[in-house]
Amino acid sequence: MSRNNEGNIKKHNDKLHKAQDKAKKAAMDRKERLKQITKKFNEDKASGNN
Repeated sequence: MSRNNEGNIKKHNDKLHKAQDKAKKAAMDRKERLKQITKKFNEDKASGNN
């Protein structure tokens, strides 16, 4: 019996892709939060100078 059968390969790839998607989503969420923080900081800074 080979361990590299279709079922095991599919399970492994599904698990791998799920982990990659989770990491990608986390990175996008971090970028989005950083954009929001930067935008808020710039707005506060602009309103403070007026």
